[in-house]
Amino acid sequence: MTRVAAIDCGTNSIRLLIADVGTGPVARLTDVVRRMEIVRLGQGVDRTGRLDPAALARTLDAARDYAALCREHDVEAVRFVATSATRDAENRQDFVEGVRDALGVEPEVVSGEEEAALSFRGAASVLDPQAHPGPHLVVDIGGGSTELVLGDREPEAAYSMDIGCVRLTERHLHDDPPTAAQEEAARADVRAMLEAAGAVVPLGRARTLVGLAGSVTTVTAHALGLPAYDPAAIDGAALSLADALGSCRALVHATRQERAAMGFMHPGRVDVIGAGALVWSEVITRVAHEVAAQGGALTTVVTSEHDILDGIALSIGAGATTGA
Repeated sequence: MTRVAAIDCGTNSIRLLIADVGTGPVARLTDVVRRMEIVRLGQGVDRTGRLDPAALARTLDAARDYAALCREHDVEAVRFVATSATRDAENRQDFVEGVRDALGVEPEVVSGEEEAALSFRGAASVLDPQAHPGPHLVVDIGGGSTELVLGDREPEAAYSMDIGCVRLTERHLHDDPPTAAQEEAARADVRAMLEAAGAVVPLGRARTLVGLAGSVTTVTAHALGLPAYDPAAIDGAALSLADALGSCRALVHATRQERAAMGFMHPGRVDVIGAGALVWSEVITRVAHEVAAQGGALTTVVTSEHDILDGIALSIGAGATTGA
């Protein structure tokens, strides 16, 4: 067993997984610590092209807390992956240097394609092919980007859409709830991105659609009627298309006050979950249409709590960067 730490720093949140990775033909993770902080690193990046100083400070504070946890739990190897907001920021070197000082490791600002592959690996590591046959279309909705990757046990085609819950909110959804015109503009943006994605990823080949990350898990919590966020109930949940799309609509049209009162809602998602639900609804609708066009039928969508964070942990090998 090797004790590793995976850190995923996205547009909305920064997350830590400390886990033991077993050796053998199929690597398995045993969780030690899972943490998430909403730091909104990507605040304003879509508009300014730069990381906001306050957002950067929040993120580096969290990184220092994670460094302490790594030391406390005798972590042997650390991999820190940064995604959309950092890819897009002119001043990302400030972020890189800050993380290096906080954790003693070099953060990797990965491409959208690498982000997609890591997300797929994390989700596929726990999928039962008997219950959920491939090809799997894994969709990871983040704050600044959304990754779509198709494959069985390995990725075959992937595309990173430059759209996510924070970016879409800042770009279009300004009222509470959004106006019909704002919602339509946001949907048009997502549909254009899906058109480009469909030229690269054969969406119609999917037999199982798997959704990852906070927007999807929150939609699932709503659909299940959970009084509080329950990862065990959410992980592996299979929703009918009608239930998933119904919850997406409810979250898009709810007021901020209504969303904040939902027991499963993380406070850091209250202002952006409408956009995340909108993206998920457009993905479900487009994929179902493409599958039907090829003579198939998509009847359910599957939610996974295992995502890029698990993929990062599984990717750490003998050559991983050590530190903290």
